[in-house]
Amino acid sequence: MLDPVAKLLELAGAAPRVAVAFSGGIDSTVLAHLLVKQRRKLGGLRLLHIDHGLQAASGEWSRHCTRLARQWRVPIVSLQARIARGKDSPEAAAREARYALLAQAMEPGEVLVTAQHRDDQAETLLLQLLRGAGVAGLAAMPAFAAFADGYIARPLMGASRTEIEAIARGARLRWIDDPSNTDTRYSRNYLRHRLMPLIREHWPGADKALARSATHMAEAADLLNERAGQDLARLMDGAGLSVSGLRALPMPRRRNALRAFIARHGIEMPDASRLKEMSGPLLEARVDAQPEVAWAGARLMRRSGRLELQKSREQPREFVAKSWRWQMDRRLALEGGALTLLDDDAGPIDIARLPEVLELRARTGGERLRPGVRARTQTLKSLLQNAKIPVDERASMPLLFAGDRLIAVGDRWIDASVAATVKSRRRARLVWSATRI
Repeated sequence: MLDPVAKLLELAGAAPRVAVAFSGGIDSTVLAHLLVKQRRKLGGLRLLHIDHGLQAASGEWSRHCTRLARQWRVPIVSLQARIARGKDSPEAAAREARYALLAQAMEPGEVLVTAQHRDDQAETLLLQLLRGAGVAGLAAMPAFAAFADGYIARPLMGASRTEIEAIARGARLRWIDDPSNTDTRYSRNYLRHRLMPLIREHWPGADKALARSATHMAEAADLLNERAGQDLARLMDGAGLSVSGLRALPMPRRRNALRAFIARHGIEMPDASRLKEMSGPLLEARVDAQPEVAWAGARLMRRSGRLELQKSREQPREFVAKSWRWQMDRRLALEGGALTLLDDDAGPIDIARLPEVLELRARTGGERLRPGVRARTQTLKSLLQNAKIPVDERASMPLLFAGDRLIAVGDRWIDASVAATVKSRRRARLVWSATRI
């Protein structure tokens, strides 16, 4: 019998406080159902639902999740995601937005529980392999790890999709079927619906074998991280790295140390060609040269005998203070874009709680916001850091105040003082449309 509570207690210790990443799909519905049945063994249980807004039915899906939470008598927090449109795939953008919101909604020491299972692990390993990932990527998803101010746990890793479906049918559960999950234009769906059936036909135990390989890779990644930590302890030169120390290392250890150094700064890892340039030509350049390697969001520079890492910055956009009488005009035009307040039956804002006049102001430091009814008040700096908002985007996010209270950060966060509840009669949402500079 599948018992995620027993696994969770094994991973997280006695009576953990648990927040379930609850999409309403079959996997998270089964997970939540099984946790609810044994909630007395937990220190607390609540659901976190993210509305990505990518499907026309997403509002109804949010309501479905709320109804299930009421049926189970479990608190639920619903958050609206802002999906960045850019070079990343829709899958990657949605995943990034989802985890950023989950991170900022978590309470200190809480365990975020997600419903990934053995089939997901096998698919992740193959996708990473096809992308040319290294050992860390091939380790796929850990069963338990630090996350935000707490932890993340995946207690269904030993279960198959077939087992989960059987439990859902046996318990007569109701769940959401997202039509995008069958769209084979997305890489994971193509792998799941086209390639995996062929693989299983020839290798019936493929899912278990692939998941086992991911475990082996995770162990190897731990060893590499340990070695990198030892090397960095000797290589650190102030805030940079010693060029002579790096050159004394064999090439694999040199690259391993550079990856760890970049990861410690919370910067996106460069591609293989740039890493090759960093570990070779950049270190071999003459002493009086000042070469550098740049990639998305950062650059690594050689300054004499030291490598220095710097996050890229754009000229910050300054917002001019403005008053917004939103009842007269729902759109506030700004130099860098526009804020629009839209009626939305599933929106996160209770219109009745909004004052008649809102104030747009520039960030001065020390601003605080409570991003949910059950969330704690946090500094804006902490929210931005936990959500991994690039430094060059932070100054471009408009801040809305009601008096001295910060109530909205663009369309990413709204304060609990104006948040909608189940009793709200009129709801709305903010949309921030930024223009490039």
